[in-house]
Amino acid sequence: MDGVHDMGGMDGFGTVVREQNEPVFHEAWESRVMAMNRAMGAAGAWNIDMARSSREALPPDVYLSSSYYERWQLAMEQLLLDRGLVGADELAAGHSSSPGLPLGRGKFTSADIGRVLSRSSFERPAPAAAQFAPGDAVRARNIHPRTHTRLPRYVRGREGIVERIQGCHLFPDASALGHEEAQWLYTVCFEGRELWGDEADPTVTVSVEAFEPYLEPC
Repeated sequence: MDGVHDMGGMDGFGTVVREQNEPVFHEAWESRVMAMNRAMGAAGAWNIDMARSSREALPPDVYLSSSYYERWQLAMEQLLLDRGLVGADELAAGHSSSPGLPLGRGKFTSADIGRVLSRSSFERPAPAAAQFAPGDAVRARNIHPRTHTRLPRYVRGREGIVERIQGCHLFPDASALGHEEAQWLYTVCFEGRELWGDEADPTVTVSVEAFEPYLEPC
């Protein structure tokens, strides 16, 4: 998706300032938003790629004027509305007015917490042999999908070298649409000057995790 969220390599947003001793959450409500998102995913309402896609779909002015967890909350509200799990009147009132719909994995309980806190594996059996090998010269495809993608905009159309094969994994672009699809994943190294021109620092390289459909041979 070509959206304002894809800020890598863009100018005009100022210096990234690191907050010293930054807490995990700045406000208590942020932890609740994260917990609700994790719980809804664990209950089968949506997956991580659907959640990311929903945040990316926020209007640019809303996205840029919202904090990190505000984006999570707004996207979660839209997911709930889209799936008929809540009504707009219930969101406005702050409480339910009718029984909830059943979720894909049933009711979420305290017994599920250990499973949710464990990192899921997205590795999948390979559907075919890998197309590329370490050392291969590749070009990131200049794609402009209307839906979720993990290919950064600043590498599209740029040439790089395959550093490593990371195995076969669930393809996020398909997962965001509710489809199960496995694709090979590669680490691809791009020279800074290939990405940003001759004025870029010649010592800079950028490694990007790129799925096979994102790449083509040079």
